[in-house]
Amino acid sequence: MKLGLENFLEHHVNEYKGKRIGLVTNMTGVDHRLTPTIDLFHQHPDIRLTALFGPEHGLRGDAKEGAKVGNEVDPKTGLPVYSLYSETRIPSKEMLEDVDVVFFDLQDIGARYYTFIYTMANVMEACGTCGKEFVVLDRPNPINGVQVEGNLVESGFTSFVGQYPLPNRHGLTIGELAHWFKHEGHISCDLRVIEMTGWKREQYFDQTDLFWVQPTPNTTTMDMMLLYPGTCLIEGTTLSEGRGTTKPFEYIGAPCIDGYDLAKRINQTNIPSIIARPVSFVPTYQKHMNERCEGVQLHITDRRRLKSFSTGLKVIETIAELYPKEFAFREKNEEGLDFFNLLAGTDRLKDMITNGKVDDFLEECEELSAAFNKEAIKYHCY
Repeated sequence: MKLGLENFLEHHVNEYKGKRIGLVTNMTGVDHRLTPTIDLFHQHPDIRLTALFGPEHGLRGDAKEGAKVGNEVDPKTGLPVYSLYSETRIPSKEMLEDVDVVFFDLQDIGARYYTFIYTMANVMEACGTCGKEFVVLDRPNPINGVQVEGNLVESGFTSFVGQYPLPNRHGLTIGELAHWFKHEGHISCDLRVIEMTGWKREQYFDQTDLFWVQPTPNTTTMDMMLLYPGTCLIEGTTLSEGRGTTKPFEYIGAPCIDGYDLAKRINQTNIPSIIARPVSFVPTYQKHMNERCEGVQLHITDRRRLKSFSTGLKVIETIAELYPKEFAFREKNEEGLDFFNLLAGTDRLKDMITNGKVDDFLEECEELSAAFNKEAIKYHCY
């Protein structure tokens, strides 16, 4: 297969000769040989790279989740690096002043909470306002482009972890999402997607011939990414989602939990393709930092039968039932925002979890995700 990056360099460079290029990327922007897109552009005789833009975690991926990143000068190229995860998340007119075309080359992981996709949407809006062309160098959806799961973000619950009405597992590549944002999100911009060749929708990332470069510190393994559309919701509770361990979003626990009891109960619920194993862990940061937690690691037995979103909800519901006094959702922040509701895209899910009605919610979600998928097919490139 060939990435959008590689197809661009092989077939389309001459179309942009002489134009000033801005590049939104990070360490995941690499070719098959792991050469960074930054280097490929900066060293190319026919590409005039004038500015770099970094998403959450920064251009080099060394900032923690949620940490604001400042503007800087890239020490390797001497180019200005504009942060799109600071006081502003939309490039200003001044940031785009020395740019004619903005290229976007970032690896997404297939879940609606992932902020890179909204960075893309925001840059698309800015390009539309400033009259700049926007070019996406497409990359695979690592958890395949077939399975779609979850509810849609409702009005009043949009945020940078759910800026548009997407399902939790959207089944689109980054380039297909750009088409969706342009047409369904009503973003007026001059959009071009340089497609991949040789990628098939049913493929997982480890079925390609690409090396995996993790786009964020906690994006560790295939299992993590497959579970993430469901287990990310644990971030909105007082449970540890395994941040600060070697198995984020695979480990789930808290100091109050008995790991053996929890694993037994989860396994009795017969969640498709999941076996829970009791674990003990001590998070090095985030929730329950330096406290001994017990809980489970979720192991996937058949990823093609796995229902990521359903798995996360069923696990949370089981813990809420076993530990009704200890289980809690995170409190609203100083701005009055309820993080669980923003992740969930609704304020109805909390009650359904605590009242044991997750199955009812999942039934609704099947209809919503099926309807989304039916409409999204027209944006499929593969």
